[in-house]
This record gives sequence, structure tokens and C-alpha cells, in this order.
Amino acid sequence: MATKVHMEALSPTMEEGQLVKWLKKEGDPVSKGEVLAEIETDKATMELVARRDGILREILLPEGGVAPVGHVIALIAAEGEEVSEPVSDVGEEVAGTLTPPADAEMESEGPERLVTVVGEDSVVASETGAPVSGDGRVKASPLARRMAAQAGLALVEVQGSGPGGRVVKRDVEGALEDRAEAVSPSPTGFAGAPAPEGPDFEDVALTQLRKTIARRLAESIGPVPHYFLTVHVNMERTLEARERINQVLEAHGGKVSVNDMIVRATAAALRLHPAVNSAWMGEFIRRHNRVHIGVAVAVEDGLITPVVRDADRKGVAEIAAVVKELAARAREKRLMPEEYTGSTFTVSNLGMFDIEEFTGVINPPEAGLLAVGAVEAQPVVEGNQVVIQRRMRMTMSCDHRVIDGATGSHFLATLKAMLEEPGVALL
Repeated sequence: MATKVHMEALSPTMEEGQLVKWLKKEGDPVSKGEVLAEIETDKATMELVARRDGILREILLPEGGVAPVGHVIALIAAEGEEVSEPVSDVGEEVAGTLTPPADAEMESEGPERLVTVVGEDSVVASETGAPVSGDGRVKASPLARRMAAQAGLALVEVQGSGPGGRVVKRDVEGALEDRAEAVSPSPTGFAGAPAPEGPDFEDVALTQLRKTIARRLAESIGPVPHYFLTVHVNMERTLEARERINQVLEAHGGKVSVNDMIVRATAAALRLHPAVNSAWMGEFIRRHNRVHIGVAVAVEDGLITPVVRDADRKGVAEIAAVVKELAARAREKRLMPEEYTGSTFTVSNLGMFDIEEFTGVINPPEAGLLAVGAVEAQPVVEGNQVVIQRRMRMTMSCDHRVIDGATGSHFLATLKAMLEEPGVALL
């Protein structure tokens, strides 16, 4: 029966190989262990050697040709032997292609080859420069060799139970079970901790909100060409203003947060920079004449952005009251659709979680999003002195189709000025 020479998987990531050079030509006699060809894989150039004596009857893959792993590239037959089922083209797959052992990928200064077997009469490559003889090899079935190679198991350690002591599938399985028992941890686990009980994992059903979040993010981070701008803001004046405002509101049970102050300043800056308060509509850019700020709120199922409408026309106390009410109803899942849709710009603040800086994903068709970090006391140089100053980082995500770098930078400069001197927002 003719021997089929297959394209081997000579590395775990190899999907195809290129025939660099045939060292034998059709009609040449070949001996067991003699090099047939050189094949370039994704890792290195390997040498194939014959496993049986015979004649190289047919070359199916020419030099420079590429074939997928497992496909037949040549035939070897004994002299005078008829090939009852000739293969005239590359395309016959091999069941259970062998994956080489991990050390086959290691670099060496000398000749590098790989020991692999695919079929009873297939091709073998040597680990050294010397030809491989049949006398020193462990007798094993192709499946057993593949299983052992994938598990990093040396066949010399396996007692064969097949004909003539040959190692077969059940022998490898038994050896792997013995090895697993030998290295398995004690029932109490490491450091005396009890072994975990129950299933290895749990599948959590998607909520409608989570499905929407996933769909919206996929619509944004891929198609929308994001770029990011970051500024550091001196928050001393804003924090002082907030303290004075809260002193006034305290008698009425009101209170504003740092985020409320940022939303108000952002709305005022958007009024001065309408190019940022815009949306990508595919065939045109829509510039909004009203400023509706989406405020990201964390809820049990993920994230939702209630909308503060006409935020540029609201005072900070009114913004605080609206955000508080919308956030409470968002966590109770009682928001109406018009209360979380229609925003023209989004503010996302993770400062309360001690996040110093982050980048956000734009909520299309909006063209921008402001990611706000925590306010932190930091040493800064003022004149010739080092002083402690409460500062904050803001990063703006921009849709480059709508907002150019200079446009986004001018907007952030205005917003920074409004936060560093809150009175500017009154201009």
C-alpha cells in the first residue's frame, strides 16, 4: 500500500506550510529515514524524512506551493507496486493531525527537526541531524503518539498493552490518569483551605439593558474613530464655591455634588462651542441648538444615562435635583424612554470610585463624552513654592469625524477655565 506524505502541523499555531525545496524528485528511490523535503512553517524550516523504503512515485505539491495542514503532498510506493487510489491533487485530509510537543518550538543552533507520525506508513522528521532508525523507536499507534505529544507525556514511560507491547490509546489514557492522581492536591486544597464546592462556572442570563449596552458599544468603539484629550484642572475654586452653595441650600434640604458642578460647567462650555454639541448622522453633521447632558449612572444591570435637558439653562441646584431624581428612578428601573434618550453630550464620572483617569466610549450619534476622575490633593509648583492643590483629570473622547483636535482642545480649555474660576460660567 502506498505511503501518503502529509503536510504536518509542526507547531501548535501552524495552519499551513510552504514547500521550500524537494530533496528528491519523482522516480527517485528513498530509504527509511532519508530526508525528502524542507517545509517552512510559521515557526521555522523543518525537514521531512521518509518512514519506509520505496520510490517517490508522485509529488503533489510543487516547490513554493502552500498546502493546509493534514493534506497529502506526495506518495511513496514500493518498486513495482501499483497505487490503486492515486491522488492527483492536494486535498486529502488526515484524521487527527499530530500536534508537536512544546519543546519542538525551542530554538537551537544546530539542525532542528521534529519527531511526528501521522499514519502507519507516513512521514517522520528527526529531532537531530542523523536519520531515524526503526530500532530505537517506541512502538505506538499514531493516535497514542498524538495524545502523548499533546499532553507532554514521554512514551518510554508508558507500558504498552497492544500487539507486541505496542502503546495504544488506552495505555496513554491510563498513564495520564496516574499522573493526574499523583499531582492532584489534597482534598483540603492549599494552605488548609477547603476545596471549592459546586459547579466550575455559572451562566448569567443577559438582561435587556445589558444586551442594549453590548449592542451600543459595538456600534461605537468599532465604527466611531475615537481619539482622546486629557487636561488637569485646579478644582480649588469649584470646591470652595460648592461649599458656599451648600451652606445656602442646607436650610432647604438641598445639596450639590462636584459632578453637578461639572455638568453645569460642561453645559455652559457646549453653548460656546456648538461644534462639540453635534452628532454624526452618516450623510451630514447635526449641530444641536439645545444642550441635553446625559449623566452616566451605575445600576445593578450595568450603566444608563438619564438626560438633563436644557442643562445650560438650569442652575446648579436645579441640575442637582434633576440628577438625584433621575438617578433614583434609574436604579429602580422606572425611567421613561424620553428620560434616557436624546442626549447631545455625555458626562461620566468615576471619581467617587477613586479612579484617577479613564477614557469613555462615545454614545452614538453623539460626538463627544467627558470622562471625569477623582479630585486629589497633589503637590504643584506655584511661583517658586510647592503647594498642595486639589486637582482633577478630565479626558474627552472625541469622534474625529465631527470634532477635530483643535476644536476639542478649545472646548476643554473653556471648560477648564470655568471650573478653575466658576464665575466665568456666568459670562
